[in-house]
Amino acid sequence: MVGSMLIFAIVAVLVAAAVVTFVLLYNRLIKLRQRVKAAYAQIDVQLKRRYDLIPNLVESVKGYAAHEADTLQAVTNARAAAVGASGVADVAAANGVLTNALGRLFAVSEAYPTLRANENFLQLQHELTATEDRISFSRQHYNDSVMEYNTAIETFPSSLAAGPAHATPEVFFELPATDVARDVPNVRF
Repeated sequence: MVGSMLIFAIVAVLVAAAVVTFVLLYNRLIKLRQRVKAAYAQIDVQLKRRYDLIPNLVESVKGYAAHEADTLQAVTNARAAAVGASGVADVAAANGVLTNALGRLFAVSEAYPTLRANENFLQLQHELTATEDRISFSRQHYNDSVMEYNTAIETFPSSLAAGPAHATPEVFFELPATDVARDVPNVRF
């Protein structure tokens, strides 16, 4: 009788320990998933800031470089595509195209000394540079969060809670593979 009570107590303690461990692992996965969502939201905030700066930048350049309509239209189209993109991979790809278009815009603007001296243009250039830095930091934070979350999903023992937590791997925020798309626009004048 005492032996069976002891076995029952040991089994009860082991089951309780297993349940507590499972709950802790489950909650950790949920917290990590929420961290990934929050990190992506920060990228989104910075990208929206970037999108809001671009029309003002294009208008500033228009007055000085009206015959550069193709470049201005490319920036406008790339911005529209980036604003309309959804999903991490599509947003990353659309922003790679936008980065290329902005690079071309700044290359064109170097031919206009009066534009480079324009205070409004310089302020926009400064704000865009700061925003690009914030986007880069936010992207790094997001990718770090994704790595931690994806690692937790795939490693034991948290992988045991991944199914019940509906934890699926997240996608990294990566720019397109071309070298040009990986370059931050040169905004020094």
